[in-house]
Amino acid sequence: MKIIFATQNAGKANEVKNIFYDSVYEIISLADLKNDIEIEENGKTFYDNALIKAKSIFEIYKLPVIADDSGLEVEQLNGEPGVYSARYAGKNCTYDDNNKKLIKELKNFAEPHFAKFVCTSIYYDGKYILTSVGELNGRIILQPRGRNGFGYDPIFQPDGYDKTLAELSLEEKNKISHRAKSFLGLKKQLDKIILMQQ
Repeated sequence: MKIIFATQNAGKANEVKNIFYDSVYEIISLADLKNDIEIEENGKTFYDNALIKAKSIFEIYKLPVIADDSGLEVEQLNGEPGVYSARYAGKNCTYDDNNKKLIKELKNFAEPHFAKFVCTSIYYDGKYILTSVGELNGRIILQPRGRNGFGYDPIFQPDGYDKTLAELSLEEKNKISHRAKSFLGLKKQLDKIILMQQ
C-alpha cells in the first residue's frame, strides 16, 4: 500500500520510513517524487497545519497521504516557538539560526529550561482522517552537542538522558522521539482499518 508522506525534509522522511519499514506500507516522500510544491502552513495548531498539508497533497495525487506538523514548546517562553519552530528565526532561516535565536531568548532565564517536542500526525485518504499526537519531554541546553538529527536536536536533552537528541543514533532516537510516538500511534490505527477491510 503506497502512502505519500507530505515532506521534503530528508531527515524526517528517513525517521518515518524507519518506523514503517516492517509494515505493508510503502512510504514515498515528496522528495522521492521530485515534488517541491510550497504549501502555505497558516494554521494555528499543529493539527491544522498537518491537515492542510495532507489535503493539499491528496488533491494532487489522489493517493493516501500522511503528514505531520511538529515543533518545540519551551515552558519559559510560554510555549514558543510552537507552530513557528521551523521558521523561528525568520523566513529561509537555517536550523543553526533557529538554535541561536532560542539560546539567545533563554539567556535571561534561569536553568533548567524545560521544553517538549510535540508532533501531530495525520492520515488522509479522502474518506478517513486519522490523527495521533506524540510528545517528548526534556530541557534545552545552551551549548549544542552532537551531529545527528536535525532542527533543535543538538540543544534538546530528553528527560532521563545525559545526551542530546543529536548525540543519539537514529535507532535510539526513534525509540523515544515525539515523531516516533505519533507515527507509531497512526500506524496502529491504520492497521486496524486494514483488518476491518479484509
